[in-house]
Amino acid sequence: MSLPTFSFSTTAEEVADTFASQIRGKNVLITGTSLNGIGYETARVIAKYANLVIITGYNLERLKLSQEALKKDVSGAQIRPLILDLSSLAAVRTAAAEVNAYTEPLHILIHNAAHGGGDFKLTADGLEVQMATAQFGPFLFTTLLAPKLIAAGSTTFTPRVVFVSSEAHLMGPGVDLNNLAHPTPENYTTMGTYCQAKAANILFASELARRSGGKIKAYSLHPGTIYANMMQKEHNKAELVSLGVLNPDGTPNKDSKFPFKTFGQGAATTLVAAFDTRLEDQSGSFLWDGVVANEKIAPHSADPETAKKLWDMSEEIVGEKFTF
Repeated sequence: MSLPTFSFSTTAEEVADTFASQIRGKNVLITGTSLNGIGYETARVIAKYANLVIITGYNLERLKLSQEALKKDVSGAQIRPLILDLSSLAAVRTAAAEVNAYTEPLHILIHNAAHGGGDFKLTADGLEVQMATAQFGPFLFTTLLAPKLIAAGSTTFTPRVVFVSSEAHLMGPGVDLNNLAHPTPENYTTMGTYCQAKAANILFASELARRSGGKIKAYSLHPGTIYANMMQKEHNKAELVSLGVLNPDGTPNKDSKFPFKTFGQGAATTLVAAFDTRLEDQSGSFLWDGVVANEKIAPHSADPETAKKLWDMSEEIVGEKFTF
């Protein structure tokens, strides 16, 4: 049976139904699953078929709301909440230890979480909070879970790690390697740092694919422009209005050069990256509108040397080395 060609309008439901047999029996961990976001939609659609969906968040009350909503939306869904604050390396270690203690294997890890931006702020580890949440927390989490992921592999299945990046990586000069370990507020902007964080996602995925030697498949992606939680934060409004994404009143600009997707359309490419069988020999790729689109990666985020340097710096910053 021939598989469909996915596009801008494809929904996560359509992708999940296409690859239902690949999702069945799988245990999937998704970060950033608050209501009114594509992480929640990703979890909801996967839960229709998966054996177990692990949802994460740093706020227990909001995490419980997501869990309750998922169980209501998907009858019989197996949903397990996990407290995970990606901005804290200590909290990441605690969460990873909990996952590693699960008796079930872990097949798919989806890095969907992002920090909402705002004023310059350092974490308890001395890292800029957006980069901590997008790069260093996920790097440590993946490092600590890598043995469990690899153990879930077989002759017919290779575990996958998916990074939700953005076309926003095209809007900046890439990751500033000189300002990662000891960030300063000079030249900081919330949108500029967001663009760096999304560039880091692409570099991490490509280098994970290279270093794992086929034991883990890794992909990054642009989900589309979605009017979700982050876009609705007041401190992001001015920059989004200046870019023409939002109207002055904060509502979506339907005439924007960045066409909006629904939550279902926005989660579709994540589902493709996690389950599409056609991607088996394309690990490290960047996806856009449900298809491989490596030609759309900015040169600064496609540079192998930058990916290596970011990896080495990340290992040093988090104090942990990958074992494959």
